Amino acid sequence: MIMSVTDQRFEFQRPRLIAKKVLAEPRVAGRGAVFRRSIGRPELESLDPFLLLDDFSLSPPAGFPDHPHRGFETVTYVLQGGISHQDFAGNKGIIHAGDVQWMTAGRGMVHSEMPAGEGTHTGLQLWINLASKDKMIEPMYQELLSDDIPKAEKEGVEVKVIAGEAMGVQSSLYTRTPTMYLDFTLKPNAEYHQSIPEPWNSFVYIIEGEGVFGMPNSSRRSAHHILVLGPGEGVSMWNKSSKPLRFILGGGLPLNEPVVQHGPFVMNTQAEIDKAIEDYNYAKNGFEMARQWRSK
Repeated sequence: MIMSVTDQRFEFQRPRLIAKKVLAEPRVAGRGAVFRRSIGRPELESLDPFLLLDDFSLSPPAGFPDHPHRGFETVTYVLQGGISHQDFAGNKGIIHAGDVQWMTAGRGMVHSEMPAGEGTHTGLQLWINLASKDKMIEPMYQELLSDDIPKAEKEGVEVKVIAGEAMGVQSSLYTRTPTMYLDFTLKPNAEYHQSIPEPWNSFVYIIEGEGVFGMPNSSRRSAHHILVLGPGEGVSMWNKSSKPLRFILGGGLPLNEPVVQHGPFVMNTQAEIDKAIEDYNYAKNGFEMARQWRSK
């Protein structure tokens, strides 16, 4: 008997299987910075609407000093320590372990993200593309503190619902590009079956532990692997190890639009990229405040 979707205890008639796997190996960038890039590398240049996924580890003085963005969103999820943020509009603050900053760069933002204090600070940064109609909107922020992120737990499975829905719990966060961003932890011998809208592209990024995804007889996948999921109704996952399994399940509605990227600018045409570079260099059309601003 196939039970209802709300019970989440069924095997999908069309399960999503692993279509591609990539190990995000560490690379050093400057002093005190280690990055594991899974999306945005030659083996996986993009996964519409996702442009980049970095698993970062920062120790002062390393960080993300003053830099611009246009045409997409950045999602910073702190796993350990804290990240201090400043931008040219006067916004500033610190997000700590478990907190999320969802920034819509839109027409233009210049900001910095640096470690808040000594020690090692870790987290994930995801870049999500914006549709052509949204690329030049006004910038905005949504910050979710750890205590404000909806959580659910059932039979050895815990989920933090940053965006989207799981276990009947829904995030209040608004995503211009329809997006799912779920932080799962499975205890040993736990399993779960998560629905994903069929038109969406989706992935799993394993933070720690080993897991089985797609079919119960599939091989175990270990930490720092990204697993691109194929088409289907949803994904099944099992923890068949003796240690906890933690991973991000991401999904998003493909935009199916041309992507032209030049570093921190992501537009639809080369002419728009040229215009973004000009606007930034001459501090106009969204970058007016960049002329005099420097982070402290």
